[in-house]
Amino acid sequence: MKKLALALITAVSVLCLTTLAFAGSLAPGASVTCNNASSITLESAGNHAEDRANANFVIWKSSNFTTIPISLGPSDTSGLVGNSAGNSKPTKVKCKDTTQCIPGAIDSTPSGVRPMDSKGRKTVTLGGQSNFSRGDSIGDISGEVRITNTGTVPGNVTCG
Repeated sequence: MKKLALALITAVSVLCLTTLAFAGSLAPGASVTCNNASSITLESAGNHAEDRANANFVIWKSSNFTTIPISLGPSDTSGLVGNSAGNSKPTKVKCKDTTQCIPGAIDSTPSGVRPMDSKGRKTVTLGGQSNFSRGDSIGDISGEVRITNTGTVPGNVTCG
């Protein structure tokens, strides 16, 4: 009976430690390991006065000893100020002699450039690809994969 209880306690302990290693919050400077995961999800899970909500991770893959930096910036905007991408609204422009329109004519057609600003990502999921021939790509997440939080913002890591 004591052996059965000891085996059960050991099994539960191993399960708890395995669960902690495969999902949860990753403090700045901490690392977590995923083994033969089919997917790895990284998420920005905090805030910092200087980095706002930008989480920085480095992924090391044992399959080819490659390191890959990944930055998540849900607070950042990658685009032009004012939600504009150049001349996106109709404006009247007087043609000059050097353009391809009739000199002196008024051109009021918009350039047709759509707004191109966008927010950064809060979450990214890396999916494993079977039979992946290029070992230097992030598609090969077989074997041991170590994720280290190199930033100042905590992050969540889930190995699937």
